[in-house]
Amino acid sequence: MTVHEVEDTRTVRSFCRVCVSVCGILVDVVGDEVTHVRGDRDHPRSQGYSCTKGRALPKMHHHPDRIERPEMRVDGKLQPTTWDECLDDLATKVRAIIDEHGPDSVGIFFGSGLGMDAAGYRIAQGLHAAIGTSAKFSPLTIDGTAKVLISDLVGGSTALSGRPDYVNTDFVILIGSNPVVSHGHTIAMPNPKGTLKELAQRAEIWVLDPRRTETARLATGHLAPRPGTDHAVLACLVREMLVDGADRDFIDNHTADVEILADAVADFTIEHTARLADIAEADLISLCEAVRRAGPIAVDTGTGVTMSSSANVTQWLSWALMAVKGSLNRKGGYWFHPGFGYQLESFELPVSPAEGSFGPGPRSRPETHSFLDEWPCAVLPDEINTGNIRAVLNLGGNLVTAFPDAGALIPALEKLEVFATIEIIGNETTALSTHVLPTKDQLERADVTLWDIMLPRVTSQHTEAVVEPVGDRKSGWWVLAELGRRLGYDLADTSNDQVTDDAMLTGIMMGARMPIEKVAEKGWVEVPNEVPAAWVDAHVERLGGWRLAPALLVNQLAALEEPADLVLVPRRQHGKLNSQLGYLGEPAEVLMNPADAAAAGVVHGQQVTVRTATGELTGVAKVDDSIRRGAVSIPHGHPLAANVNRLTDKDQIDLVTGMARYGGFPVTVVPG
Repeated sequence: MTVHEVEDTRTVRSFCRVCVSVCGILVDVVGDEVTHVRGDRDHPRSQGYSCTKGRALPKMHHHPDRIERPEMRVDGKLQPTTWDECLDDLATKVRAIIDEHGPDSVGIFFGSGLGMDAAGYRIAQGLHAAIGTSAKFSPLTIDGTAKVLISDLVGGSTALSGRPDYVNTDFVILIGSNPVVSHGHTIAMPNPKGTLKELAQRAEIWVLDPRRTETARLATGHLAPRPGTDHAVLACLVREMLVDGADRDFIDNHTADVEILADAVADFTIEHTARLADIAEADLISLCEAVRRAGPIAVDTGTGVTMSSSANVTQWLSWALMAVKGSLNRKGGYWFHPGFGYQLESFELPVSPAEGSFGPGPRSRPETHSFLDEWPCAVLPDEINTGNIRAVLNLGGNLVTAFPDAGALIPALEKLEVFATIEIIGNETTALSTHVLPTKDQLERADVTLWDIMLPRVTSQHTEAVVEPVGDRKSGWWVLAELGRRLGYDLADTSNDQVTDDAMLTGIMMGARMPIEKVAEKGWVEVPNEVPAAWVDAHVERLGGWRLAPALLVNQLAALEEPADLVLVPRRQHGKLNSQLGYLGEPAEVLMNPADAAAAGVVHGQQVTVRTATGELTGVAKVDDSIRRGAVSIPHGHPLAANVNRLTDKDQIDLVTGMARYGGFPVTVVPG
């Protein structure tokens, strides 16, 4: 809805889709120019908050490298073309590949770009199903598998999306998460600084992170364990609570295998854990005593955990600790989102097998699994090099900066017969593509909240388009439906040029709690949510109790080794999100502790080279005692010489989930 018009300025109420926090924004437009974006004070969740990334939407929309027309590679060079020529050529080549080599010869990456486009994503799902390829990839195996794995193994369903009950909790532990900057990981926190400041007035907040982050500065207590040893701190807490501090009634009535859990963590005494994690015993004791005093507790993790080799074990032990404290599906602890559209409470969740929900991996890497019917992103180069994958449909992702092992990936992508990319701004990945498909950016399309299950409440919202699309950009759903039509699949009616984005959104909102008309009329809707949720308790009863000691995880815990002396840890930045918003200019500084810098002969502000066995990158050293010894922090998502995926290794993955090691691996740093 238009808020007001002053002289030549229109102000339109919308919501930001840079990340899943989807904060409310007001967008000022003069003619066809987007001039200003600010937070919407009337938005019930973000309440006027906006971040650097959301306020930069005018720069995104008017970026000098924005793509306005389809492009197609001719004689080795990308050239502007028409939609008919581009899609005809693309469909002809993809159809020939499928007919000769089968559906699995086409890989599809569901990137974050299209992932925040509700109508586009739904048609992408339809196109994937119609092609029938097993070669599906997504950001799941870039930063998120551990959380879904633990929902599956401990909770008996991958559909369980848990998060802290920030409204009622009195005690929170954040591990490897810096929501002040990141807005949370897979669980949105609109207005994060305001939320944490309010929370700190009535609750204890403890942070485990090798760096004294912006979030740690607001916390009650901060411990900086050696990178890769967060699991040890949690194991120690579980052990200590089982000795004194556990909710025995909850354990007896709602969990299984507590004895196996106790045996698994038996060695993690205060003394052993303090040595392993290189933290003071007194600090660890203080945390133990605080947890023991607390009632229900809430634990949340971020990419500092999920990108590490101990990700699965750390996430498991965070759930185990909450279970031991009687906090799973309990007020003030951890609650589970039913989804505004999914309505998980309306049907009986299937109970997953105790050994987990996995399928066969790709032919080139038979030692791997599929997880949630997806292949690991790390296997893409091998699948291309063996000739198994010959075409890739890249739906809104910057593969060069997102996928592991850029040194292996780039030559593989250059071998593809077809590499089609949906994108709005030119980058290293579009430069490698055979077809570039420019879809509407978020200000050019109507939309609804797609990933509502990641929001802090059971809500949905709607926005109209703020401006007309530039050049010849088309809706993402239209582009994919037209490609599907040319391939012989009926995905949506594209015959009528008057078909609107809202008409498509109406279709995907059918069966949701409210029709799109009501959501559009109000802009924002919310329905009550009860904690504890009866549907979760019923599921856990069918499960036989929260599974506290899955064999797969117990074995992984026992097999973990001590981390190397100097390892890479990830870091979020105010002006970046994954591979997006590089044009805001935030540098990819190499953050080092003064002692580590001195040992390497590095001084502040000096150019340095960071190396692994796979490759190297260059950056500028930032020597700062906010980060502990043994950790080198470089943000992910930067292009060219600062691309962290020059250091990552496609062969170093968790064979259970396919998650690549994006952090926690050893590095060397040298001047120059």
